[in-house]
This record gives sequence, structure tokens and C-alpha cells, in this order.
Amino acid sequence: MKKQIIIFIVLAIVIVLFTTNDSIAQCPMCKISAESNLRDGGSAGKGLNFGILYMFALPYLLVSTLGFLWFKNRKNYDNEDDSSQVV
Repeated sequence: MKKQIIIFIVLAIVIVLFTTNDSIAQCPMCKISAESNLRDGGSAGKGLNFGILYMFALPYLLVSTLGFLWFKNRKNYDNEDDSSQVV
């Protein structure tokens, strides 16, 4: 079980490290595009802001869900260990 957790953590770190360069490179392009669109009377900036908020919320939602499931299963696992030791 611990080996799987270590592999998952290492894989997550590798994915984050290799995808950040592409994300950072796009930020100036998005900013310039949104500014020019808003100057011309468009509404793409509002959609861009919604997309940014959506991207910020998704990792928090995933981590919260995993934390809740871990906490819930940990309590069940501890209860099983306690009941098996009573014998």
C-alpha cells in the first residue's frame, strides 16, 4: 500500500512539473487576447475569467474528495483492526 502511495505522489509531481511550462507560456497570450477583445466590445474576457476560476476550483475539489474518502476509509480500517484484536 505504501509503495502505491509513493508511486502516485511521484507521478503527480512529475506531471505537475512537466505541464507548468506550457501553462505559464500561454498566460501572456491569453491576457493580450482578452484585453484586445474587451477593447473591441467583446465578452471573451468574462469567459476567460470563468475558465480561470474553474481551473482553480477543480484541484481543490479533487483534493478535498480524496481527503474525505481517505478519512472515511481510515476510520473503517481502524475499526476493523480494533475488532480483530479483541478476539
